[in-house]
Amino acid sequence: MKIKMCGITTPADVAAVNEVRPDYIGMVMYFPKSKRNVSVETARRLLEELRKDVKKVAVVVSPDAEQIAEIGELGFDVIQIHGQTSDELIESAHLPVWKAFNVKDMDMYPHYQSLSNVAGYVFDAGEPGSGKTFDWNSYGIGERELEITALVAEGLSNKEISEKVCLSEGTVRNYISNVLEKLELRDRTQLAVYYLQRSKKMR
Repeated sequence: MKIKMCGITTPADVAAVNEVRPDYIGMVMYFPKSKRNVSVETARRLLEELRKDVKKVAVVVSPDAEQIAEIGELGFDVIQIHGQTSDELIESAHLPVWKAFNVKDMDMYPHYQSLSNVAGYVFDAGEPGSGKTFDWNSYGIGERELEITALVAEGLSNKEISEKVCLSEGTVRNYISNVLEKLELRDRTQLAVYYLQRSKKMR
């Protein structure tokens, strides 16, 4: 698992990052609606103070080619793109792209997988950027279903799950089918990705 601290805006934030040393930090740019938005000059100053072994992620919404180029010039390592962006712009970026999309748009996942410059994914909850944990109950996912989903995400087979939770394989299979239907997902691979991204909020 990798850890990203997002919403870095001040020298104090950078000092904290330098102390705890996460794998990545994120800065919101070109999005004035966000209270965490930083200007190009602020980003430049903060990056100068950041440890060199911490990877830098520019978090943007529907960026244009000029903004993407500027991000590269600032020294970011990754671009995390939310919103609408053309495939051509993603593929032409000179930095790896993490593509963000809403959990309700899981049908777009295979498409993003086909883009060679998409190096990772970020799944937004119902309220993107709110910082709220994912509410499984809002999708009607019960405690037992969530337990089995977590085991699917660990890579366990139905037989292994049945032994672990003391249920028959058929019952486990039914639980998984119910969760897939509730979340409108196609298979257990999508379910595992969905669960991990909602639980760890990370690539």
